[in-house]
Order: sequence, then structure tokens, then C-alpha cells
Amino acid sequence: MSQNKNEVLYRVYIVLGLVVVFAGFIFYYAVKINVLEGEKWRAQGQKEHVKLYTVKASRGNIMTEDGALLASSLPFFDIYFDTKTPSQELFDQNVDSLALGLMPYVDVEYNFTEGGLGNFLKLARDSSRRYVQIKKGASFLEYEKMKKLPIFREGQFQGGFIAEEKFRRRRPYGILARRTLGYVRDNGKKVGLEGFFDKEMGGSDGKRLKAYRSTSKTWIPVTDYNDIQPEAGDDIVTTIDINMQDIAHRALMRGLKHHDAQNGTAVIMEVKTGKIKAIANIGKNPKGYYEDYNYAVGAAVEPGSTFKLASMMALLEDDFIDLEDSIDLEQGTHVFYEEEMRDASFHQLDSTTIRKAFEISSNVGIAKLVQKYYADTENGEKWIQHLHNFRLHQPINVEINGEDPPYVKKAYNKDDDWSGITMPWMSIGYEVELTPLQLLAFYNAVANNGKYMKPYLVTQIQHFGETLKSFNPVVIKEQIAKPSTIRKVQSLLQGVVEEGTAKKLKSNRYTFAGKTGTAQINYYKFDQRENIKYRASFAGYFPAKDPVYSCIVVVTEPRQNGRYGSEVAGPIFREIADRCFIEQKELFPKENNKPKIYTEKNKIPQLDVGYRKDVDVVLEELNIPHTHSGVKNWAVLTATTDTLHIAPRYISRDVVPNVVGMGLRDALYILENLGLEVVFEGSGKIIRQSLKMGTKIKGQRIKLTLK
Repeated sequence: MSQNKNEVLYRVYIVLGLVVVFAGFIFYYAVKINVLEGEKWRAQGQKEHVKLYTVKASRGNIMTEDGALLASSLPFFDIYFDTKTPSQELFDQNVDSLALGLMPYVDVEYNFTEGGLGNFLKLARDSSRRYVQIKKGASFLEYEKMKKLPIFREGQFQGGFIAEEKFRRRRPYGILARRTLGYVRDNGKKVGLEGFFDKEMGGSDGKRLKAYRSTSKTWIPVTDYNDIQPEAGDDIVTTIDINMQDIAHRALMRGLKHHDAQNGTAVIMEVKTGKIKAIANIGKNPKGYYEDYNYAVGAAVEPGSTFKLASMMALLEDDFIDLEDSIDLEQGTHVFYEEEMRDASFHQLDSTTIRKAFEISSNVGIAKLVQKYYADTENGEKWIQHLHNFRLHQPINVEINGEDPPYVKKAYNKDDDWSGITMPWMSIGYEVELTPLQLLAFYNAVANNGKYMKPYLVTQIQHFGETLKSFNPVVIKEQIAKPSTIRKVQSLLQGVVEEGTAKKLKSNRYTFAGKTGTAQINYYKFDQRENIKYRASFAGYFPAKDPVYSCIVVVTEPRQNGRYGSEVAGPIFREIADRCFIEQKELFPKENNKPKIYTEKNKIPQLDVGYRKDVDVVLEELNIPHTHSGVKNWAVLTATTDTLHIAPRYISRDVVPNVVGMGLRDALYILENLGLEVVFEGSGKIIRQSLKMGTKIKGQRIKLTLK
């Protein structure tokens, strides 16, 4: 019995020993595989793995209000050939034809002849190189043509044709409004409209299953379709008018180059709605000028004299002044608490009207008025409250990330470094900060008879043409000041152009209103030093009566050809307004919106000159009987009893013609095409020309007088 028991124990020990040895082997290989050779086997496992890859969705478009594309996602394709997929018969019979068809499309690094490309594909198949890159970034048209080639037309699973779709962002108008349109980058800052509407425009990414091929060390799609289809993003329709954007951009670019300025911005806004029709931002870098930053939205700066409008409005709101009251400008110099303030230009004026002080942009005049009426604590807080009523302390919240908030000090607040000289310097646009767009919104409210509209850039969100959401004009405040105040400051802004600092900018063809501004950037309370830098600006609207558009131009650090707002920013504003009037005839007041007047015999027009077809149209519209004697081009009207006769006005290429009786447009067309330099004064019809008819043309200057 004991012997049997020992035999059983021996067997148990043997089995236990074998188990221990086996467990040791398992432990050894577990350590070897997981620790010593872990990286090798994990990599091998990864090679045999399949996984879902993200397929980027097509990003939504950005469009102008009339449907022109500002930004769009265009598809492109990476084309590959799985050489082992086609049958041997299909490959042998068609590979040369495929190579011939691929020659216009293959990537340039191959540098093959037709025969060389065919041999390359054959060698790739023989060596089991399955995943051959044919073309990176093929266009949609190239993709369509390649997929119809021999072998490729059989698709992925019989012909080995593999195409991976991707998207690139394209802007048809180049750098126009680049910073406003913006961009979105992976793990980067979201800029402009692209960033603000990223959720709507981004769409939903899809998924595609891919398998790893260890022979070619590449991931190959398992199917020729997406396992989860991407959903395209929504489109946004902006308020931008591409023609006005081009006008603003070109005018700003010319101005910056002419003055060798560091940067600048120009914004055009629709007065009644707050729609931003154009927003140009250009800065200088070592390579030249480029849209590098949105200065209109992201740069709050001391505005300088354009802020004087707010100071005048506060004084008028409290009935402290009348525009015809007198103010002593002390010839442009005054001391506030031991700090001297000077006017920008030497005018030698002592006593003058408040209207005149504003028109010539007198720092001393405006600062003395504000200091006189608001210097004590109670009235100081009242003055700041007026600035709040004008919405100068609130951001715009336009549809662009990164708006710099305005900075308006609290009255007598030590945390804001309020001092005895704060109020006079604030009154002329220092110790206060606003972005150009925030300041423009204020001027726009003045142009809009006191109604403050929210500036905005997007009117609709659409998906494949269907409107998902609309954005309408928003009234932030019905009246920022009394109607009487608004009327008075409107007259002041028009006076600046008619008689003040912007007098040289006024036009004989239309009216506009606005305010020049010049701010020292690296100043200390007007302490005159060398190398002072300036910021020039002009804010206003056009036409002056019943305005359609408001506009602001700000130019930073002009280095040549002037430094003041009237010399630098004003001419850019004028060019923008000029071009808008040329492009949009509706800006001119209508002359034919009254009932037809039937002309009496003795009031029939005569001796008017113009292009014959235009004359015909006018006379027919007015229902005036007329005859003509075969006039082809230029015509002169002569009255005969109750009928007008159209006689020819002959134009020679060699001598000065008679342009008396013509309108300015027709005269300019004729004279400038003849090589004459034209200057003019007045408005209406031409009544006098400096060069007599028949004078030999030698490129002279001719002066036209209109009345």
C-alpha cells in the first residue's frame, strides 16, 4: 500500500515538474515577445491591421451678395496604381496603351518616355510593387480623364485604379479681402470669416477603411467608396461687393506706396443697413505690401482728430454752445496744467467761431471748450456718459474673431490714470482707443441721422442654394443724440470739406462730408522730438445729402509725401468715393424724377452740344420735335420755330475743336483723346475755352470754364 502511494507521488511530482518547466517556457517567451522583441512584433501587428481613415469634408463656399465666389474648396486627387490587381491578360494587352495615356499626367520626377513608363509599370508588377504613385494633386478634369484610360476604366478591384480625394482652398480674387475671409488651420488660430463660421462651413468628415500593405509600406483603401460619407459644409453669403472691395484695395495700395506707409485700412459701409461692402487691410513687410493683419477690426488705436466729432456732439447735446459762438484759439497754443497743447498747423487765429475751429481742426479750440464745461467731477462723468451714449465704449461684435475692445476712461478714475490733462487730450482723440470699424460705426450713425446700425458681414448661411439662416440689419440704438445735434454736426462735417482741412479734396461733381485726423504715435503730450511717427485718417460719408455709404481710411506711419489726414488718408477716401460714383450711377441725384415739362417755343434749348445718339435719346424722352441732317457723331442743337434741328459739330484731329456748349464728360473725352491736357472750373455747361478753335494741337493745356 505504501509502495503504491509513493508511486503515485512520484508521478505527481513528475507532472508538476513538467508543468513548472512549461510555465517557465511560457514566462520566458512572454518576456521575450513583450519586452525584448516587443517593438518588432507590435510593428508586425500594425502592418497586418486595418483601420478607418478620416476623409475630409468639402468646406463651404464664401460668396459675395450677388453670388460671386470669394473662397471655395476645389477637389484634387492623389492617383495610385495597384499593379497586381489587373489580370495578367488585361495588364499585358493594355499596359502600353495605359502608359501612353498617362504621359501628360504623371509626376515630373518620373521623367519617362512612353516606352520607359510602360517598362516601369511592368517592372513594378513583376516585383510586386503594388502601390505606384501616378500623380499627386491631380485636378478634377485630370482625374476624369485618367479613370477612363485602359485598365483604369475597370475600377479599383479589377483595374487597380486608386484615387484619394482631397480639397484645397482657393480664392479667385487673390489677396482681396484676404484677412477678412481668413483661414482655418489644424491646431492653429482661426482667422476671419472662415474662423468665425468654422462650425457651419466645416461640414462633417467621413471615414474610409484602409489596409496596410507591408510590401509597399502603404495604406490602401479596402473599398472604392467611403464607409462613412463626408457631408459638405454650409456656404455663407457676405455683404461684400467685389467691385467696391477692388476699389478700396487699389486706392489703399496706391496711397500706401505713394507715402511709403507701414500699414493701412479702408472700410466702406452701407449707411442705412450697416452692411460692410468692402474692408481692405494692407501692411508692409520685407517682401512688399500684403494683407497681413485685419487692422480695421483688431487694432484699437488713438484716433486723433476724428474723435473731435464726439466732443462737439457732447457739447451740443448739453446746449453748452452754439456753432456761431466765439472761441479764442490763442493762435494755436494753450497750456493745460503746465502741458502745452498746439494746433497742428500755424493759423495765427485768435477769436473765431466754434464752427471755424472745428473746420480747421483746432486742438486748442475743442480742448478748451471741453475743459471749460466738463472740468468738474459731476460734469466730467456726464461727458463720459455722452461717449457711452454714442456707443464709443462698446465693441462691434462683427463676425470676425479678435476684435480689439474700445478703451474709454472712467471719469476721475485713478486706475485709468485719470489726471488733470486727461480730459483735454481725450477731447482731441488721445488717451482713448478705438478700432477703425468702431469709429466708422459712430460716423455711420451720424450719417444715418442718429440711428446706430450694427455693422455686419454675412447675410445668409446656405446649403446647396437653400437658405438655412438669414441675418438682417440690426438697429443697436434708434437715436444716439438729439436730431438737432445730428443736423448741426452734419453741417460741421460738410464744412470741413467745403471750407476746412479737407477743402482741397472737394469735388465739383458730388458732395461728401467727413473729418480729417492726424495722431502722433510716439508722442508725449506733444513734446516735439525728431522722428515722430504719425497716423493719418479720414472718416466720412457720401453723398453729403441722403448718404449712401460711409467710409474710413487709416494710414499708419507715412514716411514721405505728407503726414496729415488731409494729405494722406483724405485723397484715398476721395479716390474711393470717385470710383464708387463712377461705378454706381444711382449715387447721383436723379434729374428726371419729375413730371415731363413740355417746353414752350421760346424756351427750346439751343446751342447745346453732345454726342448725337445721346441727344436723340434726350429729345425723344422729352417729346421735343427735331430734325437732323445726317449727323453721325457730334451734334449742336439749333432752334427753328417750334422744332429743333440737329446740326453736325466737326472735330479735327489736328486743331483745337469748339467744345463750348458741351458737358464736361464729352469735352474731356474729345480733348484728352486729341492729346490736350485739360483743367476746368465750375459746373454745368462749358461757356469758355482758353485755346481758340482752330489752334494747332501741340499737347498744350486747355482750361475750360463751366457755368
